[in-house]
Amino acid sequence: MKIGHLKKTAANLSLALVVTICSCKKDLSPIRVLSTTSVYANFNNYLPVLAKSYDAFAITGQVGGAGNADIGGIDEGTGNYLRLLVNLQETPTDDVTNLSYGDPSLQNLHDMNWDSQNGYISAMFDRIYYEISLDNEFLRNTTPAELAANRITGNDLVLTMQYRAEARFLRALSYWHAIDLFGNVPFVAENDPVGLFAPLQKSSADVFNYIESELKAIDGDLGAPRFSYGHADKGAAWALLAKLYLNAKVYTGADRSTDAITYANKVMGAGYTLEPHFKNLFTADNNKSNEIIFPIESDGVHTQGYGGTTYIIHAEVGGNMNPADFGINGGWDGFRTTPQYVSLFTDPSGNTDKRAMFFTDGQTLEIADEQNINDGYLITKFTNLTSTGVPGSDPSGLFVDTDFPMFRLADIYLTYAEAVLRGGSGGDMGTALSYVNMVRTRAYDGSTAGNIFSAQLNLPFILDERGREFLFEMHRRTDLIRFGKFTNASYLWAWKGGVENGGGVSPNLNLMPIPANQLAINPNLKQNKGY
Repeated sequence: MKIGHLKKTAANLSLALVVTICSCKKDLSPIRVLSTTSVYANFNNYLPVLAKSYDAFAITGQVGGAGNADIGGIDEGTGNYLRLLVNLQETPTDDVTNLSYGDPSLQNLHDMNWDSQNGYISAMFDRIYYEISLDNEFLRNTTPAELAANRITGNDLVLTMQYRAEARFLRALSYWHAIDLFGNVPFVAENDPVGLFAPLQKSSADVFNYIESELKAIDGDLGAPRFSYGHADKGAAWALLAKLYLNAKVYTGADRSTDAITYANKVMGAGYTLEPHFKNLFTADNNKSNEIIFPIESDGVHTQGYGGTTYIIHAEVGGNMNPADFGINGGWDGFRTTPQYVSLFTDPSGNTDKRAMFFTDGQTLEIADEQNINDGYLITKFTNLTSTGVPGSDPSGLFVDTDFPMFRLADIYLTYAEAVLRGGSGGDMGTALSYVNMVRTRAYDGSTAGNIFSAQLNLPFILDERGREFLFEMHRRTDLIRFGKFTNASYLWAWKGGVENGGGVSPNLNLMPIPANQLAINPNLKQNKGY
């Protein structure tokens, strides 16, 4: 089942004006309604309305492609949630350098000299809070009192409680991105006023506690793991909790490795299995994989936009690469990787790590010029071909079918191992080693040639292994910060800090700035230190 989406007027975040709920895949029929009251009076509208909250991660407006954007201040295709997350989580790190095409805001992200007026940072902030507002709107109109007034009973009531839990998960996910990127952030929930008001800023620790409490509170109402592909379920909530706890020391100052192990164990006991072939996690039919815990879905016909995996795949392709080899109609000459990242895949024994998915024909390893597409190896990880080589569903080859794996099992295996190494209880080194070697056996096409011994399993190894496993999966900035490698000079990569050989930068860059336009309209906000 693919999640449908809601076409909504941009006048405000209530549904008081005319709206259109439309089919996104094949499971939702078009309906038209006139007001919030009539929308929520009918249980059959609830899933289509909730679908907008899912779709807001994948598409950018009401038309498809471009033409009626959800947020202002940025080109619609560029203002996609996942596209912005790529630019903020990957571009400032060692794994991606990106042609800026004369766009200083994009150039500043890789060179790590951004400020509070950077357009991508501002748009990411807006995207996060647009998603939160959608979730709040659904929850505001499906309270127990509203449901009773609308005579929602029986199985419809049970399903509505599940939908509410899913909306709370999506809100928690967005608040996680908010504190990870911005630290202390404004807080808005369903009981706050609709319309213009100045929300109070809460500490990262307070929002962390809120996310934790929400994810635990919804456990009983969420569907069982993998009950319906694309929906948030118990496994997705457990995975988010494991990630939250793994990074807790950054967010709150307190180590929560034991809790990370607890929730990693819950995920690992839920029936997920590693995808046998690594490359099949990033194909146009990756929805078949039993490894993906929570995806952001993409469909070349029904979720058209210039962000998400459409952005990732087109921006991968450039230089001498053949776009047809990726099931698309042309490359955007964007992404390359640094020599330091390529070196992560060097095996002293000469074995081949299949995760080293680089195109080298006509490319130099070193990056002398950030704006030369031939400087740096190109990346071949995501594709719009199915696992059997069939192109995606869009006949034009522009929009792709490949889902984005927000959470998957290999991440949970490495989360468990890292939490054990950080001293968490409830796990053990032998089990941690076995999980790491399961990931590495897959990376070596089923061979144990790449397996490691217990003496080799340490935190620096885990950081490197996460680098090998999760290119373009929105983890790298968070990982480097957790390991103390993002801003200081202890780990350098090409053009870190705008220096060809890399240089350390100010530690305040571990957080993005609160956008200047937000400070101008909300007197309750204080800027992050150093901006």
